[in-house]
Amino acid sequence: MTFLSPDYPEIRYPHDEGEISATFRPAGTPPDYTAPGGNTYHYLSTRLTTDGLFGLYQNRMGPAVGGTSPHFHKTMSESFYVLSGEIHVFDGERWFDASQGDYLYIPPGGVHSFGNISGEPAEFLMLFAPGAAREGYFEGLAEVAGMTDQERADFFLRHDSFFTDMTKGPAADSWEDRAALRTSFKTR
Repeated sequence: MTFLSPDYPEIRYPHDEGEISATFRPAGTPPDYTAPGGNTYHYLSTRLTTDGLFGLYQNRMGPAVGGTSPHFHKTMSESFYVLSGEIHVFDGERWFDASQGDYLYIPPGGVHSFGNISGEPAEFLMLFAPGAAREGYFEGLAEVAGMTDQERADFFLRHDSFFTDMTKGPAADSWEDRAALRTSFKTR
């Protein structure tokens, strides 16, 4: 029996009675991972907890200048929603500042980048759909500098992150140079 509108996805729950299966994460829960530079990651919903539907992460970048170089993903979309502060983002065409309430969606294959050049902390949500094991990527970034060029390229490929320079990955661009340019422009 088909009863859903054709613009809904296929039925994933086949039973006639609902079940108790929700999860709750209180606001005061400590971060799941703290990077060596102090940035924190809350793994709100992962590939495992959503059965691969999506991954939702709350990230807090400290005031230090830093970010990733332009890249794209082949298997998933990525979205950013800024909770506080300001992040500097690239939508494949232009760089601009995104602040509280701003949202950016990047489809699979869409070139993008983000970082912090504001000198203030920034907090934002990252949504990946379908869900991928991004926790391994976030936690593995701390080891990238000690990898050979081939190990680094293999790491990025394993985590569906395609950079212009696969041997340098996220570090291919200088965020310090980008921050220095900020004195001459501000997009808001």
